[in-house]
Amino acid sequence: MMNYKGKYNIVDLGKVKTYSLFTRPSEVSLDNLIDLNKIVNEPPKYFSQEIDTLVTEIVNARKHGKPVIVFSGAHAVKNGLSPIYNDLIKRGMITAFASNGAFTIHDFELALAGKTSENVPNALEKGLFGFAEETNRYINEALIHGNKLKIGYGESMGRLMSGEIFPQHVDFPHKEISVQYNAFVNDVPFCAHCAIGDDIYHTTRYFDGEAIGGCSGRDFLIFANEVTKLTDGGVCLIIGSAVIGVEAYLKAFSIAANIGKVPNKIITADFDLREANISDAQMSKKDQPTYYFRDIKSIVVRIPNAFNGRGYYIKGDQNLTLPALYKLIMEKI
Repeated sequence: MMNYKGKYNIVDLGKVKTYSLFTRPSEVSLDNLIDLNKIVNEPPKYFSQEIDTLVTEIVNARKHGKPVIVFSGAHAVKNGLSPIYNDLIKRGMITAFASNGAFTIHDFELALAGKTSENVPNALEKGLFGFAEETNRYINEALIHGNKLKIGYGESMGRLMSGEIFPQHVDFPHKEISVQYNAFVNDVPFCAHCAIGDDIYHTTRYFDGEAIGGCSGRDFLIFANEVTKLTDGGVCLIIGSAVIGVEAYLKAFSIAANIGKVPNKIITADFDLREANISDAQMSKKDQPTYYFRDIKSIVVRIPNAFNGRGYYIKGDQNLTLPALYKLIMEKI
């Protein structure tokens, strides 16, 4: 538990009661994971010229040894799309992977219990939302251990799932479906970017903000280093992360340019489902909604414009667009 010696009162997380993750009703299970064979063998459910062009750029980038970086929000896990990320990581099509804290939670719970995603409305009014014992305890213990070793969040979770003893061994019977685990064993950096107070494992006595901040901070430095590898081109994707992923990319690109490793001829793409007028962001029309969509303004417009690149907006439900991306990649390789 964190210590506090300031002049204000703080909530006592020692009073928070937890319950077992294994007893909690969950909305997503292993049965909801997408079948990669069906994606490859069935007719596509989504197609656009933008996604076809993007796939060509991804395949060409990897053919010539250039980076492909992916930042994904948590709904990809809840939508059962993790197998797509895992296979692309194993095939070397993704060179660095990043996410927010929520992604790591759902990925962890699937690997441990084979289920995730509680019913928030039902749990919230009963004071039960977010208090799964295993999720709170093991993630925090992994990060406390990782912080002592001065390593990052992703590596800490990878070591946990690979069987490293933290204070005790934890068995993950479904670790093969974990993106964190697959990234770790395939030596692909998994970078978790966390905001304190945003995630459920910040709500119990196991919470250690110093450990979370330290490990996540190191992951940002790893992520920024991956962006410095874009000096001769490469591809950056953001999938369902409208704020945290956007800002991590923006700051990482600025660092790269500042230290003399200026990205050049990059390809960026934003996967989302909102209606948007790209020209409003391009022309800085501050009286139009699209200007305030950070993902479009920064990922599709500002970053590629600054670094001699091209940006794409892949509009659609990620249950359709991400399988389409995978299917097209498989066809082209």
